[in-house]
Amino acid sequence: MKLGEALARWPVVRQLREGDPLGLGRAAQSERSRALEPRSDEADHVVQSICPYCAVGCGQLVHVKDGEVTHIEGDPASPISRGRLCPKGQASKSYVQSPLREYKVKYRRPYGTRWEELPLDDAMGMIVQRILDTRTASWDDELNRTMAIGNLGGATLDNEENYLIKKLCVGLGIVQVENQARI
Repeated sequence: MKLGEALARWPVVRQLREGDPLGLGRAAQSERSRALEPRSDEADHVVQSICPYCAVGCGQLVHVKDGEVTHIEGDPASPISRGRLCPKGQASKSYVQSPLREYKVKYRRPYGTRWEELPLDDAMGMIVQRILDTRTASWDDELNRTMAIGNLGGATLDNEENYLIKKLCVGLGIVQVENQARI
């Protein structure tokens, strides 16, 4: 690169030449920054979703390309968040694509020192058996209930999920049912 070309690319020279002495317009942009395009322009389609982090329920637009999430942003059509997301909501892409995400059931036996992988059917069977054993051992025949099992729902569950969980708990005789979503 010649000295004249290097000087012409220098921001101070561009500011003076282009009439932008404060460097707030084109003079502040490099060739690379002028060529940048938003990640959202690459998406095949956009899916409306709800942020999974807290009970607020901010709207999200999930941009997908070739079946992969490429970008997540706030949904301006959401009456709750009006297009804004907190840092956790913006980073929720990592729920789907984090290299630390677990895809298999992990189990550590009592007094064990290592995690082992279990098939999903085995893990579900263990949970069911523990619920049934606890319910049988702690059943109150007079009140038709158990006080040894409780349920605490998460803030990201919607009304339908909470309704079904409550129905399941009542059917099992579980009366200690609570949810952290108090908004």
